[in-house]
Amino acid sequence: MKNDVSEWAESHFPLYTAFGVQSLYGSSNLPVHKINESLTVLIAIASGEGSLWIDDQTYDLAEGSVLLLPARTHAALITSRLQPLHAYTLLISAREQTIPQFPDAMMRRSDIASRQDVLFIPYEPAIVAKVEELYFHRSPAHEARHVQNQIVFHQIIFQVLEQQDAKYGSSEQPSMERSIAYLENHYSDKISREQLAAVAGISRSHYSTLFKQLTGFSPSEYLTRLRVHRAMELLISGSGTLREIALKVGYKDEFYLSRRFKQQTGASPSGYNAMSLQRVAVLRSPYASHLRLLGLEPVVAIAESSEYVNTSDLQKPQSMVFLNIDSSVEQIKSALLESRTELIIAARRHLQMMGLTISQLRPVAPVVEISWMEIGWKEHLRLIARAVQRSERAEQWLTVFEHEEQAARLLVQQSAVAKEIVTILVFKPEEMLVYGARNVGYVMYQSLGLQPPALIRKEMEQLGDQFHSIPIALAELAHYAGDRLLVIVYPDAKGSTAHAERIFESPDWSDLPAVQHDRVHLLDLDEWVPYNPVSIRLQVQRAVALFT
Repeated sequence: MKNDVSEWAESHFPLYTAFGVQSLYGSSNLPVHKINESLTVLIAIASGEGSLWIDDQTYDLAEGSVLLLPARTHAALITSRLQPLHAYTLLISAREQTIPQFPDAMMRRSDIASRQDVLFIPYEPAIVAKVEELYFHRSPAHEARHVQNQIVFHQIIFQVLEQQDAKYGSSEQPSMERSIAYLENHYSDKISREQLAAVAGISRSHYSTLFKQLTGFSPSEYLTRLRVHRAMELLISGSGTLREIALKVGYKDEFYLSRRFKQQTGASPSGYNAMSLQRVAVLRSPYASHLRLLGLEPVVAIAESSEYVNTSDLQKPQSMVFLNIDSSVEQIKSALLESRTELIIAARRHLQMMGLTISQLRPVAPVVEISWMEIGWKEHLRLIARAVQRSERAEQWLTVFEHEEQAARLLVQQSAVAKEIVTILVFKPEEMLVYGARNVGYVMYQSLGLQPPALIRKEMEQLGDQFHSIPIALAELAHYAGDRLLVIVYPDAKGSTAHAERIFESPDWSDLPAVQHDRVHLLDLDEWVPYNPVSIRLQVQRAVALFT
């Protein structure tokens, strides 16, 4: 039952490439330049004045202005006759890295090339100067200048990304944000546009315009999305009759809810409840593993890293978009909308860690909350499967796993470790932990039936699946250390494990019977800590190999 394949695979951001830079001069003979490129276009205004027209939007341009246009945008650059425009256009491409040693690597999306809207920077002369430098040296005579061009190009990319993040992170419309938050939290009440405008402190007519600019929806469309998405959440959880759900979300009866529901989704409430959703997003990577096990690739995964479970049992994700947990609310909403997300799966604990609320995400899609610490991985799987109408598949997998688990337990119970007390220690830079019923603790104590230390057993009996770990001091180590020690070391931010070495060199460590009898196993962090069905299954296989 030995498994030599790690379930973790790296991911990489795309490589940026400049596909040409042009200089455009406006004049009375040529007042308009049409822009229609298949790639992302950066426009930098070197001098003069003018405007850029895109659909029904106009951007006023002056020296120092910068715009980033999404790929395949049809636009017109129009010069002022009094102060003719001089602009540079830079074509930008983002392509996947090809690294032979990482054939299964996942590609992260490009925040520049994946934009769906225009980024307008009214004044950023530093970017303009760098684009101008690229134009002057567009045909380098020496390789050194070619390398310098690459440096300048990536400086431009870096500055654009900084501007983009600043735009998302700023509160340019704090009064509007207050009114949007009010709407998100009071959607079930009777609420008028006049009320919302009053909260924002602006006129009713101006409010509608600003609301559409900030959210992409009119206030009435936004309210309908909130109510219908909340109704979907209640349907998924089976919380009440259709009439009760209608009243909870702010509609007068089930007939009015049904009309709005069908307008929003194309299906009736009863039809929706039987649908198998396809475009699901998850907050935090463990739930991505649960979904993939159910045969459903998340469209978006919001996580602290872009790692994913990678085994021969699962196909490599083809189009999953990764977002870092540090992304702003606006960035997250934008990515979810672009991916046409139908359902968001998240734990309230993880939302709080990111400074997010369910009400902030509900305008995008219904949110199903799956508690993280309060329940174990099997219940995670069952609840997620229920939300996406794949319960039968989950139970089939669990049945097969439990047979494998029983076979592994029989093998390990025949080995010497079955008669020992097994302690799981985790050394982090800031603390030492003794693990309980979760992560590798689930495998050792529940799958294989090994004996935990008495103090850990007591905690497990009281808290069950909720008991993750307990912090201890070095002086307490002897009270928890059993006949055999399993040790996992977390490196610090710089990759050092010096904090663990100090423990290994201490008398408190060397005096332990397990250390003196050479019954210490150093376990790989990535292989033994993940807590999801696929990783747990692999850990059971690794444990059999370790002890037999």
